[in-house]
Amino acid sequence: MKMPDAQTRRLWLLLFSSVFRLVAGAEVSVWNVDINSTKDASVFQKTLYANTTIFMKFQSDSGSCDRNLAFNISWYLRSSVCYNEVFNTPDNKAMNMFGMDHMLKDGWSGFYSQGYMYFDNCSSLFLPKVYYADFNPYQPLTSPKSDPSNQSLIWPDKPDISAVAKAWEDSPYLFIVKVQPLFRGVDDEDVAEQFNFAFTMKVEMKGPHDYSSPADWPLMMFFMAMCIVYVFFGALWLFWCACYWRDLLRIQFWIGAVIILGMLEKAVFYSEYQSIRYKGDYVQGAVIFAELLSALKRSLARILVLIVSLGYGIVKPRLGTTVHRLVAVGLLYLLFSSVEGVLRVTGGFNGTVALVANLSLSLIDSCVMWWISFTQPAKTLLSQTTRLLKLRRNVVKLSLYQHFTNTLIFSVVASIIFIIWTGKVFQLVDCQTGWRDLWVEDAFWRLLFSTILLVIMVLLRPSANSQRFSHSPLIDEDDEEEDAKEPMLNEAFEGMKMRGSKPDSNGSQKLLSKEDEDLKWVEENIPTTVADVALPVMLDEEEEILKTKMERSKME
Repeated sequence: MKMPDAQTRRLWLLLFSSVFRLVAGAEVSVWNVDINSTKDASVFQKTLYANTTIFMKFQSDSGSCDRNLAFNISWYLRSSVCYNEVFNTPDNKAMNMFGMDHMLKDGWSGFYSQGYMYFDNCSSLFLPKVYYADFNPYQPLTSPKSDPSNQSLIWPDKPDISAVAKAWEDSPYLFIVKVQPLFRGVDDEDVAEQFNFAFTMKVEMKGPHDYSSPADWPLMMFFMAMCIVYVFFGALWLFWCACYWRDLLRIQFWIGAVIILGMLEKAVFYSEYQSIRYKGDYVQGAVIFAELLSALKRSLARILVLIVSLGYGIVKPRLGTTVHRLVAVGLLYLLFSSVEGVLRVTGGFNGTVALVANLSLSLIDSCVMWWISFTQPAKTLLSQTTRLLKLRRNVVKLSLYQHFTNTLIFSVVASIIFIIWTGKVFQLVDCQTGWRDLWVEDAFWRLLFSTILLVIMVLLRPSANSQRFSHSPLIDEDDEEEDAKEPMLNEAFEGMKMRGSKPDSNGSQKLLSKEDEDLKWVEENIPTTVADVALPVMLDEEEEILKTKMERSKME
């Protein structure tokens, strides 16, 4: 059943305007922050497992710090059930939350802990040691209108070297550090400008899964599973191609290229999360390479869906003038997705740049899916292809495209349901408590395309009868165009008297008899052995060889 055009248009726009979101990327667990006279505070946001230990180390040359300086370093650790309270709060506003013992809003519950460390001089600051005999207790956040809570929860275990705090539950955490220099033995106002200091503060957060966070751990497992799936795809496709290498179609090489790129993409992303797990940080160059590889794979994936919808190799031997539009779509998507990925990794993905990148990618995806949509039979690719197959009465190819169309319908319905669910759980809520499921928002779209790719692989797999899916060269393209134009001409000249033309009642019979005579002459004068041996030598082009084989099969 087809939906009305207006409703379908709204569904497409809803689908592809909501696919893209501001992805912050994998969470790092090791930071090296430069502290000096102009920057004396830092804010860290991260999801932590329970019993994750936070370490602080200070490194620098002794000559970069005056011996008359002392330091008072205070820290504040706060957890919240609301993911957006931690990750959507700018650093300047987060600094105002330092030392806060109550919730921002009623229902935004959590806990907090705080402490400070005093260092007499720079030498004691840079020396690794145990800062506390016991971990500082943590307290629950109170309601904004109630009094502070007197309840304190104490840790039974002892801190290690450089350990300052410990996470008490799986939750998003906000960790704020302030460095206050103290001038010993002198008047602060007179010599404040003469004392300069500079050192590096290293913050580490290590938990049960090393440096991996509870928000990234499921996504790392997903990339590992998808990497195995794509290796299976590649091995299966290579086996099929090796068994039937003589009957391969051009579109099957496109499918193989997308499988290889998908395998590389998943492997690179999995290695990125593994690097964060064991080292706490990632190599920026490797992540940029992963984003560019992902952009290339997604661009080729969209071109693959387009050329399958066009019927390339199925009802058309070549793409013709359409190839220019395909190249334009692929290059535009590759350009904007590459810019979006690189800026997101380098930290420049915000404000106007993020808006332009998201809108451009959403617009391109909307145009692609509107182009192949099956809701307007006169204009869209799938409708034209299936209509042509119905006119030719090609049952095998028509069944193939009906399965492909059903797959696209399923993907659209699943996407709309998923968008409604994510909007209800993650976006249309005041407090985002479902932060554990955020990885699904990224994994769903990758899994959805992998499902579409699997269906395309099964439908267009190499086999002994692969040529039944190939373009039939016995049908002249010019005749197809004339057949398509004939109904329009009849409607245009309906009711008009055509002068200078006489009806030819025996025209069609003469054409049929002429074709029968030609086929009969071929059967009588060209033996089968000659066709097997001589014609492949005479015809160099692949399309001519295919044409000869199809003529023989039709004659038999």
